[in-house]
This record gives sequence, structure tokens and C-alpha cells, in this order.
Amino acid sequence: MKISKAIAVLCMAAIMTGGVIVKTMAHSHEKSLDDVIAGDHRSDKNKARDKYRHPKETLEFFGLKANMTIVEIWPGGGGWYQEILAPYMNASGTYYSAGYDLSSTKEYTVKTNKKVAARLASDAALYGKAIVTELVPPEKVTISPAGSVDMVLSFRNFHNWQMGGYERDVLKAVYAALKPGGIFGITDHRSDDPKEKDGYIKPSYLLEVATEAGFVLVAESEINANPKDSHHHVKGVWTLPPRLAGDKEKHDEMKAIGESDRLTYKFMKPVK
Repeated sequence: MKISKAIAVLCMAAIMTGGVIVKTMAHSHEKSLDDVIAGDHRSDKNKARDKYRHPKETLEFFGLKANMTIVEIWPGGGGWYQEILAPYMNASGTYYSAGYDLSSTKEYTVKTNKKVAARLASDAALYGKAIVTELVPPEKVTISPAGSVDMVLSFRNFHNWQMGGYERDVLKAVYAALKPGGIFGITDHRSDDPKEKDGYIKPSYLLEVATEAGFVLVAESEINANPKDSHHHVKGVWTLPPRLAGDKEKHDEMKAIGESDRLTYKFMKPVK
């Protein structure tokens, strides 16, 4: 079943990108997390952000193992974590990419979906087993078969859900997907005094709605903390790298700060 789904995903990718797939599946050997992070398939530009995003430390904190079944929510066009997660899981695990609405005609969504599809079709040894699902709350919230996954991961997405007013719908979807004892790992831009639509979230609010959804916070980490970030910027979190949306004359100042201050929470679906 998983293989047929993966082939369907690759075929869809070929159609969307105008490409032709010669080999839908390739023999792949399990790679270490270090090997994947250092892999040639990742650009120098993406690797340069490792010092801000700490992928190895973050994923080890969540407890990721190569033989798990996991879901990554909204990988996005850049696919920064997808380039790590999908290849790492490809040999002995299962990776679900829970992305945007595949039937959408919105320019950004169409563009993003094409980029994700092209990436997953680009190299079967890295991405051949990836399974694409959709997360479009509240209409489409089945990101995997219910109770089937060991871990769901979200990187800098909660602020979008909150701004859209459907954060509770997403958390219910995550809870439904996880096995009892399964882990929900999340990072996001944090501030104790976030402004409306500035990209930051209040940690206490995330904890409140996650608890409401049934999750238990089992650990938190300062892996992705940045004490240089004041949390108050003209164009919110997007003033900082990599977006640098503010005044060009202040770009060097923003680069000296680095990427945003981020929380890193590890939640669990209780074993009842």
C-alpha cells in the first residue's frame, strides 16, 4: 500500500513539473542523520542555516529514529527540513508530507505544491517512499491514517495557524494521527508579548491549546533560543534573516542578530 501511494505521488510530481520518471523506486541504504545533514543534495545556502536551526540537536531532542513513521506538517516550497527528514526516513521508515491544498488555484499554494512535488520526484533514493497528504483545516485534516504515526513534526507553523484561527483544528488532526505515546515536536518564533500578526507566538498559549487538545508537555529545550532577538521589529519576525523584510540600511544589524528566538517543545499523546 505504501509503495503504491509513493508511486502515485511521484507520478503526480512528474505531471506537475512536466518531467518523466524513469525509475520510481531505487534501492536506498539507511543513512545516519549526520550523513543526511552533510549530504550533497542540500545546498550551501541551506547548510549555512544549520547554525540557527540546529537540525541534528533538534531532531535528537524529539527522539527521531530512522525506522519510525512520521508526518511533517507544511514542509513548504523551501523544504528546508524535508531535505533532511525524507532522506533520513527513506530506507527503513515512513515519511508523510502533510502539505497545502492540492486542489487550490492560489498562486502561492500552486507554486509551493509544484516545488514539493519536484523535490520528491527528483531522486528516488532520497525521496522515493515519501507519501503526500493534505492539511487544509477544517475541511481536510487527515494527515495520515488515524493512530498510525510515531511522531508529527512542525517547524515554525503554529503562528500561521493562529493567525488563521484554526490552531485547534490542526492540533486535533495531529492528535488523531499519533499512536498513543506518540510525539508531537514543534518549534516556533516565541515572545511573551507578541504583537498581532508579527509571526511570534506566546509560549503559554501554545501550551494552553495543546493541553486542551489532550497533549502532555514532556520536555522543552533552549536549542533554538536566540537571546539577541528583542522580539520587537518593524516587520515582525520577517525583519530578521533570512527574509530581511525591513529597512535595507539595517540589514547588517539584523544579520548580526541572526534568526529568531524560538521555542522547542516536545509533546506526547498519552497512553491511556
